[in-house]
This record gives sequence, structure tokens and C-alpha cells, in this order.
Amino acid sequence: MPDTPPAYHHLSWAEFHRDTRELAKRLIGKQWQGIIAIARGGLVPATIIARELNIRLVDTICIASYDNEQQVDAQVLKQPEGDGEGFLLIDDLVDTGKTAQIARESLPNAHFVTVYAKPLGRCLVDEFVTEFAQDTWVHFPWDTELNYSAPLAER
Repeated sequence: MPDTPPAYHHLSWAEFHRDTRELAKRLIGKQWQGIIAIARGGLVPATIIARELNIRLVDTICIASYDNEQQVDAQVLKQPEGDGEGFLLIDDLVDTGKTAQIARESLPNAHFVTVYAKPLGRCLVDEFVTEFAQDTWVHFPWDTELNYSAPLAER
């Protein structure tokens, strides 16, 4: 069986904002002490959720696990104090679960949410909005640029 190339999904800002607001709706009703964003991917959804839930305390856990489109050995660069009790732990996507596992071990009592999930990592989060196939590479709007696209007839 030949190797198939990965699929790509390009998220628009509108799509990402809609999905993140949907996640925020699911989190209403509990008094959260604050948010801990997994930097960098979790910073944007954390900002949207902080606004929607009127949360002012936002911190980060900084875990480096990607170099462009390549996963590398994860390294914790910054970690907040405590075990996460009463906090939302937020990331944009749980993929293989390597970063999520480190975050979960560092903050075991946080309520861990992501906007998107893939099958290998979804068991590590408490809630997510949309699932992608494991072989889909998700391009977030902050990682892409708008460019001119020639008409099909000219290609």
C-alpha cells in the first residue's frame, strides 16, 4: 500500500473564532479561577475564551514541541505554580498527545480543553469542539498569509 500524503485543512479566522466561541459556551456555568494557555497555540483561543467568560487572570505554560511542521522532543520552558485546580488549561489542538501529556502531568487538576482534537490525543482533554483525522495537518490562520491565486485556466 503506497504512503498517502497528509491532508491539509486551512482554517479561516472566522471559522476558528466560531469554533472557539462554541467551546466557550460549553464552559459557562462554572466559576473558573483563571486560564492557563499552552503557548503558543493556546494563546489565541485563551484570549477569546477569557473575553467570552469575562476571565481576567491568564497565565501560560510554555512547551516547545514543534519546529515548523516537525514534532521534536518536547521541552518545558515555563510552568505556572500549582496543580491547575479551578483553572482552564487551553490549547488550539491536541494532536499526538505529546504536548498534552506534559501539560496534563504538570497541571493534573486543570480542566483541559482544546478547540480541535485528533484521535491519538483526544483522550487527554476534557472537552473539544471538532475532530480532525490523524493525518490532517491543520493550518491555523496565524500561520498563513493570503496570496493571489491564479484562475484555474491560467495554471
